[in-house]
Amino acid sequence: MTVLILLHGTRFDARQWNGYADRMPEADVKAVDLPGHGSARTHPWTSQAACAAIDVALADVDPGRPVVIAGHSLGGYVAAEYARQHPDRLAALVLIGATADPRRHGLLVRLYTGFARLIPLVGADRLARSANGVLRLAGVAGQDCPDGTGYAVTPQAWQWVIGRARPEDVAGLACPVFLVAGQFDQMRIDIDRYADACRDARIRIIPRASHLAPLTHRDEVVAVLREAVAATG
Repeated sequence: MTVLILLHGTRFDARQWNGYADRMPEADVKAVDLPGHGSARTHPWTSQAACAAIDVALADVDPGRPVVIAGHSLGGYVAAEYARQHPDRLAALVLIGATADPRRHGLLVRLYTGFARLIPLVGADRLARSANGVLRLAGVAGQDCPDGTGYAVTPQAWQWVIGRARPEDVAGLACPVFLVAGQFDQMRIDIDRYADACRDARIRIIPRASHLAPLTHRDEVVAVLREAVAATG
């Protein structure tokens, strides 16, 4: 059975993927908490620690079993980094809302770094309440809105994305790379560049979805994940 590793976005944790395993009985689904989030809330953020969390999830997996890693937003950039470091380990890679190259977009960088600077000024819990109001307006269910725990490592995590993420990260992969984004996702701005860097790129745009597609359009995201699992043979 294919192993499917799911990586959450900024401020969320493994609970972002609640219900996905039930919808995908054909895969062994493992949702991972990245450093500073969920069960790993006390762990400092580094990209090495994030990749190590994937290694832990795969520690008891037979090397012969196919592995698919899917990540949303921050988790997508971590997934791409892990794939860059282990190009022969993956049978497929799924990047959801993680195909913007920050180096090309000064305004995007200023937006995200400016938000990160607000966290210690406003306070994580207060900022989380405001952000959750926006999430609910975007269609995220109230029970799926996270608290402010993950904000503690947001500045470091985003700084890593800004300084490191690039389409070339997926250039060495022989496996299929599914590039997934909502129709209105600001983080798909360089999806064509990512596709050009891949040997086997498969773009999937989810109609009427935003950057929050894994939370608001679960059926459509599950369909792509099932496609990725099926591609492993």
